[in-house]
Amino acid sequence: MIKSDHRPLYLQVIDKIKEDIEKGIYEAGERLPSEFELSKQLGISRATLREALRMLEDESVIVRRHGVGTFINTRPLFSSGIEQLSSVTGMIEQANMKPGTVFLSSSIMGATEDDCRRFQDESLNDLITIERVRTADDEPVVYCLDKIPKSYLPDYVSHEQQSMFDQLEESGTTIAYALTQIEPIGYHERVSEMLNCEPETALLVLKQMHYDEQERPVLYSINYFRADKFKFHVLRKRV
Repeated sequence: MIKSDHRPLYLQVIDKIKEDIEKGIYEAGERLPSEFELSKQLGISRATLREALRMLEDESVIVRRHGVGTFINTRPLFSSGIEQLSSVTGMIEQANMKPGTVFLSSSIMGATEDDCRRFQDESLNDLITIERVRTADDEPVVYCLDKIPKSYLPDYVSHEQQSMFDQLEESGTTIAYALTQIEPIGYHERVSEMLNCEPETALLVLKQMHYDEQERPVLYSINYFRADKFKFHVLRKRV
């Protein structure tokens, strides 16, 4: 039951449901009671409950499946500061899980106009393009598309389990920083299927250009992260 205090009732409902999750009364993936049952349990109106559930959905605490019910969302397994430049392999290892790779393809292709512009090199010829699905304890969690000018990996041989950061470093190129663009998207017909996503599972797309210590663009990556597995945060300072 909700105990009366001076805050709006829907905020009290939000705290109550979060508290029940923390106590294990509701577990990840579990379906909540119907609106009628839950409002009766809490002693509130269904309108108040709907407002609380709407805000919990905005916070990704719950997920609603049309025609099925409302479920407790799975907590992200991986959390990283977006200002920290880590490989996918490193992020998985930091969560004490075993990184793995499902190797999809590797090819050397001629650079397009967009590639020349992106890598700031009008004379760019060949690019190594690599497609992989990264796994954590054998569960697919990230789809990766990497593009690297062949000049940075002249003797490239597919090492399916190895980080691209490590391969570049072994070839004498050290990545210093990256410029990142983040885009949240819904269901992706190809990628979501590869990552075993439910239809309502969103994806976080990180498009990154990585630069070496001489500020040369050396690696362009498009990574699709399962939003129910990864959480990114950023430290912002007042200026």
